[in-house]
Amino acid sequence: MSKPKLLYNRDEMLKINIDTLKNRCNVSVLDIAKIAQQQQSKYYPGIDINLCVESVEKILTFRDVFHHIQFAAEVDRLAEEKMFKGPIQDILFYDLGLFGIDETIGLDVARNYGAIGQTNFGDIDVNKHGIVKRLNDAGKTEGIVHTMMDDIVGAIAAAASTRVAQVMNEDIALENPSYQKISLFDLKKRKR
Repeated sequence: MSKPKLLYNRDEMLKINIDTLKNRCNVSVLDIAKIAQQQQSKYYPGIDINLCVESVEKILTFRDVFHHIQFAAEVDRLAEEKMFKGPIQDILFYDLGLFGIDETIGLDVARNYGAIGQTNFGDIDVNKHGIVKRLNDAGKTEGIVHTMMDDIVGAIAAAASTRVAQVMNEDIALENPSYQKISLFDLKKRKR
């Protein structure tokens, strides 16, 4: 008997994650990118949506994020099908406000981009920007469970938003005429 495939390359993880988001909760990369764009537009007016899309796609290639998305989608599906036993079934099914594991998992995804990623996630989680609001509202409908996925989607948007800010700031730093770009190889030459 052959072992099941356990490891996926970045391209495979990206494709599987995109398919999971679409199939589980009808969320696209563009839906998530719009949240990142909205969050960063107050700092960078006219920000290009393509940078936001690129940032979301980058995050969807991370192995930890792959595991989070796949896990969250299955938890929500099983809760929707009433496959859990005991109190956890109702807690997940009705998205109990005091249940914080969904936010904890979201914070873990946002943590890929440090404290700012987590702060951005807090804003998205509290204010329910864009597609996150639709998921949260749909999850309040009898028979639809997005307890985990609304937080995962918000966390991906938060991480993408933070990546966008980092890219924009790097571009600004490179425009500074007093900034001298030095590569690792230049540093090695100086030590000799």
